[in-house]
Amino acid sequence: MRIALIAGNWKMNTTAAEATKLVREMLDRLEEATGVEKVLCPPFVSLAAVRELVKGSSVKLGAQNMHFEAKGAYTGEISPLMLAGLCEFVILGHSERRQYFGETDHIIGKKIVAALRNRLKPIFCIGEKLEENEAGRTKEIIARQMSQGLSKAKPSPDIVIAYEPIWAIGTGRAADGEQAAATIGFIRYTLSRLWNENVAQELRILYGGSVTSSNIAEFISQPEIDGALVGGASLNAQEFLSIVEQTAAIKTKQSAIRRQQIADSK
Repeated sequence: MRIALIAGNWKMNTTAAEATKLVREMLDRLEEATGVEKVLCPPFVSLAAVRELVKGSSVKLGAQNMHFEAKGAYTGEISPLMLAGLCEFVILGHSERRQYFGETDHIIGKKIVAALRNRLKPIFCIGEKLEENEAGRTKEIIARQMSQGLSKAKPSPDIVIAYEPIWAIGTGRAADGEQAAATIGFIRYTLSRLWNENVAQELRILYGGSVTSSNIAEFISQPEIDGALVGGASLNAQEFLSIVEQTAAIKTKQSAIRRQQIADSK
């Protein structure tokens, strides 16, 4: 059974001092939440400081982006070699990287390969724009992003996929649970076609887009949805803790029911 994952993407927010303060506010309760993997993704400048705070705990660390080259004349960029000793996860292909920095599916695909090569776990973001959604092109866009983004990668349980409809990111307009689950079901089907059914059932697929403590249960209650990539709400300690704790409770209950069903079928 897939382990739930909640990742907080702090984006371009918090100074190093603010980052450490936020972690200190959450760490004890995050440590108490079992049955869910917790990942914090602060800005690059805070990775080292946050790493020291979470060392020895169950809380994992992630970066928000990286370059696909190991080193070179890429002023301002961060390489996978630089991240490998600092964090375990890295967010790749976020819609803001696509929209503001011109990242293409091809570039994102190269980053995914580089991350896996350096034992970093990519959180691969995909999702459609509002006009694409309204035109009924969601499946077309997602299938293209996946086929091109994963074309050079080998199947790996370290890959996490995050479905983030662009029209729901930072807008307060989240998809509902059934909509998200249906699209994530299509993502899993696409994985089975790209690789195989075993991989499709093994990889974790998250939902992201205006996730809050008020709507997380709606998403996590869907068995197809394995967690969330949380944006703005991850900057509020109580909000993020509530999201993690609700996820832990719901997924623990789902796992117990599933285990009982398996036992009853034998």
